Amino acid sequence: MQRVTNCLIIKDEEVLLLKKPRYGWYAMPGGKMEQGESVHESVIREVQEETGLTIKNPQLYSVATMTKASAPKPKDEWMMFTFMTDQYTGQLIEESPEGVLEWIPVAEIDQIPTAPSDRFIHQFLLKNKQHLYASFDLDESDQLISYRLNKNE
Repeated sequence: MQRVTNCLIIKDEEVLLLKKPRYGWYAMPGGKMEQGESVHESVIREVQEETGLTIKNPQLYSVATMTKASAPKPKDEWMMFTFMTDQYTGQLIEESPEGVLEWIPVAEIDQIPTAPSDRFIHQFLLKNKQHLYASFDLDESDQLISYRLNKNE
C-alpha cells in the first residue's frame, strides 16, 4: 500500500494547487510518505519540496483509500491523508518539479480539471470544513468507478 499526504493551503479565498502534467489535472501539493515518517512530518516535507512554503499547524481533515485493481502491488491501493492550513512561511518557488503552481479561487474549484476523487475531497473540505473519510475505486485511467463517503458530523 502506498501512503500519501497532501494539503489544501488557503490564502484569503484562494487555494494553492499544482497543475500536474500527466492528465492536466490540478492536485494538492503533497506526495508519498517516506518509511518511518509520520503523516504530519510527511505533509510538511512534501509541501516544502513542491512549493517552497513551510506550512504551519496543518490539520488532518480527510483520510481516503483509493483502490485500482488494474495496478500492480503496491500501487493497487493508496491511503491519502489530506490536511488543511492557512498558515505558512517562505516564498513560493517559481518552478515546481511536480507541475505549475497556481492560486485558484475557491469559488472556481468545481470548474477546474482534477482527479475525480480529489473533486469530492476539495468540494467537501472547502465547503464544510468537516472531517471526511472516504473510499474510491478507480479504473486504469484513474477515473472513478465507485465511492463511499463517511462524513464525521
